[in-house]
Amino acid sequence: MPDPGSSPLQSSLPAAAARFGTHGHGRGIEAFGGGPPAPPVLPAPPVLPAAPPAPAGLPAPARTPNPAMERILRGPSGLGTAGLFLSRREEPPAPAAEPAEQAEPAAGRPVPGLYHHPVPEPDPVRVEEVSRRIKEWAVDEVELYPPEWEDQFDGFSVGRYMVACHPDAPTVDHLMIATRLMVAENVVDDCYCEDHGGSPVGLGGRLLLAHTALDALHTTKEYAPDWEESLHSDAPRRAYRSAMEYFTREATASQADRYRHDMARLHLGYLAEAAWAQTDYVPQVWEYLAMRQFNNFRPCPTITDTVGGYELPADLHAQPAVQRVIALAGNATTIVNDLYSYTKELAGPGRHLNLPVVVAEQEGCDVRDAYLKAVEVHNDLMHAFEAEAAELAAACPVPSVLRFLRGVAAWVDGNHYWHQTNTYRYSLPDFW
Repeated sequence: MPDPGSSPLQSSLPAAAARFGTHGHGRGIEAFGGGPPAPPVLPAPPVLPAAPPAPAGLPAPARTPNPAMERILRGPSGLGTAGLFLSRREEPPAPAAEPAEQAEPAAGRPVPGLYHHPVPEPDPVRVEEVSRRIKEWAVDEVELYPPEWEDQFDGFSVGRYMVACHPDAPTVDHLMIATRLMVAENVVDDCYCEDHGGSPVGLGGRLLLAHTALDALHTTKEYAPDWEESLHSDAPRRAYRSAMEYFTREATASQADRYRHDMARLHLGYLAEAAWAQTDYVPQVWEYLAMRQFNNFRPCPTITDTVGGYELPADLHAQPAVQRVIALAGNATTIVNDLYSYTKELAGPGRHLNLPVVVAEQEGCDVRDAYLKAVEVHNDLMHAFEAEAAELAAACPVPSVLRFLRGVAAWVDGNHYWHQTNTYRYSLPDFW
């Protein structure tokens, strides 16, 4: 278990990281659009860990040159290009973060042995306002759920979730970008795949048509009205359409395209899981982890720059090292979901695949040992995420890269916080 008072995420970064801190958020009514943002009052943002030291007596391994990264950092050459160097570009200075405060014990019980970093309780003023706005959007704008689902919507605590995951969002409007998308993704999962009438049968057709609410259909004048009408035909499509409209008002074209790509990945993962359910196939552990790399939380941390009010340039975001960090973060956070939702899924009808279930069946473990093995898998993914993020920060100390890495790390920590504290939805198995 980590020491709540110290975290490897608060170890070291290149000097550039200290110069470009995370923008904070305002407190009180100013943050809700009633006036200029107040000076931020935030705990220190998550800081990326240092790479593991070399064994005593051995030189540190040399960094393998990355020609593509070197080309980007070197920038263009020739007349008139002196101001175009990414590594020299200044961003508006961010207010200095206050010294980190020791996090108060959060509600709920963390999974014993799970490697994680406690976070401070999210700003209650922001939580209340995001919760109010998202319910208003769900009920009045997109007619997301019938009255009998209201307790489940409230129990999801999405306002607390998103405020915890995006501590650098400059305003509540920015937080709402992530909150609408999160709710829309979950209603598609619930209504098309799982709890509220979902089924693997015919899932591909439903997902394809819903995806056109994110990635617009370009068709003939004759058939365009039918498609446009279809976007209002069920709650998942209404939610996708509306959330994406809000998102694209703030996102750049490359950020929007990035999100569409990651949502296509998510839908591909849904389809793989559905195919296994239809054929009653239990995948090998590595196959399950491959599916979970697609059916996971990746679309959420990948928009951390949009929610933060800045952009990680597309050529940097596409770098393999950045993609690996994002993938590891998504994979680790999704195993967190497997672990905390384990008893909830066991109580549901049929067999629900999660990592402990797959390990138990494919490796011949009893359920307790399989669960503990899943904890180890998560911890390995987390350590890999932190090591790769630290190496990337050292190799590419561009301000937007450093801020993006801190934002992803904050999302990872906030995601665990929400799972641990959401006792309405989750409880741990009696294995300890």
